[in-house]
Amino acid sequence: MSVLTRDEAQTRARLLDVHHYAIDLDLTRGDDTFDSRTAIRFTVRGDTDSTDTFVEVKPAELRAVTLDGQPLDPAALDENRLALKNLAPGEHELRVDAAMRYSRTGEGMHRFTDPADGETYVYTQLFLDDVQRVYAAFDQPDLKAVFDLTVTAPEGWTVLANGVTEDTGEGRWKAATTPLISTYLVAVAAGPWHSVRTEHRGLPFGIHCRRSLAPYLDADTDELFEVTRACFDRYHEKFDEPYPFDSYDQAFVPEFNAGAMENPGLVTFRDDFVFRSAVTDTQRQTRAMVIAHEMAHMWFGDLVTLRWWDDIWLNESFAEYMGYQTTAEATRFTDTWTDFGVTRKAWGYDADQRPSTHPVAPENVPDTASALLNFDGISYAKGASALRQLVAWLGEKDFLAGINTHFERHKFANASLADFIDSLAAATDRDVHAWAESWLRTTGVDTLVPSVTGDNGSRALTVRRTGERPHRIAVGLYDQSPGDEGRLTPRGRLDLDIPQTEPRPIGKLPALVVLNDGDLSYAKIRFDADSFRAVRESLSGLPDPLTRAVVWNALRDAVRDGELPAATYLDIARTHLPHETDLALVDGVLAFAAGQVADRYVTPERRPAALSTLAELCRDLIRRTEDGDHPGLRLIAVRHRIATAAHPDTIAAWLADGIVPGGPELDPELRWRILTRLAVLGAVDEDAIAAELAIDPSATGQEGAARCRAALPDAEAKARAWEAMFASDDLSNYLFTATAQGFWQPEQSDLVREYVPRYYPEAVALAARRGPAIADAAGRWAFPAHAVDADTLRLGQECLADADPIPALRRKLADQLDDLARALRVRGANTD
Repeated sequence: MSVLTRDEAQTRARLLDVHHYAIDLDLTRGDDTFDSRTAIRFTVRGDTDSTDTFVEVKPAELRAVTLDGQPLDPAALDENRLALKNLAPGEHELRVDAAMRYSRTGEGMHRFTDPADGETYVYTQLFLDDVQRVYAAFDQPDLKAVFDLTVTAPEGWTVLANGVTEDTGEGRWKAATTPLISTYLVAVAAGPWHSVRTEHRGLPFGIHCRRSLAPYLDADTDELFEVTRACFDRYHEKFDEPYPFDSYDQAFVPEFNAGAMENPGLVTFRDDFVFRSAVTDTQRQTRAMVIAHEMAHMWFGDLVTLRWWDDIWLNESFAEYMGYQTTAEATRFTDTWTDFGVTRKAWGYDADQRPSTHPVAPENVPDTASALLNFDGISYAKGASALRQLVAWLGEKDFLAGINTHFERHKFANASLADFIDSLAAATDRDVHAWAESWLRTTGVDTLVPSVTGDNGSRALTVRRTGERPHRIAVGLYDQSPGDEGRLTPRGRLDLDIPQTEPRPIGKLPALVVLNDGDLSYAKIRFDADSFRAVRESLSGLPDPLTRAVVWNALRDAVRDGELPAATYLDIARTHLPHETDLALVDGVLAFAAGQVADRYVTPERRPAALSTLAELCRDLIRRTEDGDHPGLRLIAVRHRIATAAHPDTIAAWLADGIVPGGPELDPELRWRILTRLAVLGAVDEDAIAAELAIDPSATGQEGAARCRAALPDAEAKARAWEAMFASDDLSNYLFTATAQGFWQPEQSDLVREYVPRYYPEAVALAARRGPAIADAAGRWAFPAHAVDADTLRLGQECLADADPIPALRRKLADQLDDLARALRVRGANTD
């Protein structure tokens, strides 16, 4: 498929005004294809006699094309482009009649049959250039148009779209005409949905899921609508421009690749957010944040849309920042920034230290394939962190004033970084252009290092900075609590601008100095020697969870940089995590300790000791929560106790009894977790997996069974899993991921050794056949991350040099190989 270049898009935008799309889809044509008929009205600008351009479409069969009533040859389609030649200035109408393929990879029009009840659902995911899998389009974000959509669907289905839909009889559905939107934001979701509807501020609101999930959605309906209404109202307090569409539907759809997608009026979410099993409050908080994030896109991205994909941060960084901030302001989930610091920010730091890093706002994204690679921790987490720093520097009043100016100037149109900075500049006397240059046009993570000098009565603080960005941070000063050496008391918090002009007096020597306390900037921090002693002794005695998150992130960064031994990190976790109360911190620290420290940063010889330490830690948390007052903390401890089990006896007994002693009872999610770990340890067989699948034949049950089967320590099981992933092309995106998650296990390195050199050429071939979504999954989940050795690194480097993987896989492999090289360096530092 030919990718669209920025130069081509700019040329086409100069030539055309696109006014209107009439799209007619027929979803009754069978399991493999659907019919798509599109009529596009557009105007050719200019005073030349004729113009050449093209329209994009990627059909199973292109049946007919007419331009201004005259037929064009369908055979002229070149990959995904149909040339339109000799266009005279003035108005034109293009009509395209095609059969389109359903997708099984979450791209274009995805089709899913629910194994629980046999019902079928379809939905669109048209981002970034998958529009052409569904309808013919001038597919670029700055050629906005008005859309009219009609759909023919099977009997008993409901059709959802960007606007209110009407059942006109005989399976025909018509959606309300949209305002001006970009092509990639058109959305359809059709099937026998279970729907719950209400009204808010005069607008229809709805939530939808497949029928087999109805009881679980109904159990959370009140919470979902409460969060939705609260965020909706808060955005109307922040933004002068009212919500710009005619309804607000949220559809939880199966096998969705992203967390959610901001289609105007019809947000689609992965239906993992319809909780079938027990979850922690942090998971509910994450769901609320995603609701707030996608709703922010109604303004950032949908009302005002980027002109080209180099400004994706104008969509994602803003929605990320607004999602966390608005959730904290408007809902019961007030500690969202702690979760951001533990999970999302680490994502940004990691991405920004790889060779594939890029500026938050890169100056040149040459084509759509390159753009797709930038939906990463930089565009989301680093960009949101930069905006949080901007608010700290600018003040929220001026920040919101600039945003509202931006909406007023560019509503229902497109804008660039320069446009946004001009809007901010109109609201403040600060030099936001210089701020944007230093924060949005640069790469890498600054490191802030404190130095405390002077005698005990008149200490002074100096902060050394690597990098060139200005930072406005808070510095927390903490003293040991009298009579309680394990507790730290805040002495005060200093506001500090970096670079400093002179040392800052701080009085007597504090026990602990925490740079970036409150986590308002984006930088790695280090500790002076006295402060590090206090961290080792008293980390859990810090009173604020966000401060503890900053400290834990600093320890994490020091491990990754080879400055803190992995064993020391595990000792600190063993000492302090049993006393931690914040769920996001417990889960985040355990995830890093198990997934990175135990699985990659310690040698195979030391891994059993690391797992033993983590298992003991989890046992402490389980004992601490026996009173039943901390169900979320107990659930996290149980999950990680399962994952770190080195012997099957305890968790096998839990599975047999259907309960953890003292609770919780084992729901499907916990049962599949235990069964997966037992499979890794060789303590179950195919009969046990099949029996569990008979109990839970749902889609998540199918994924659990695939994961377990791939995890069995058996040569035939590994061969079958490998064949399913890399040869058959039958697995959906979710079943591919589940199989890949089960396949590689550190305990089975000898058994799967032969597959390591096979991975690279077969992943390249798979990605070329199945496209970016499967390429991403193959690079993320099917990569042999456990094989931390020079041979794996060498093979991967040779693959990148010689095999020419598609861009999505190339980026994933480059990142994985950089992480592998880092793991080798960390191991070397730990053995020196």
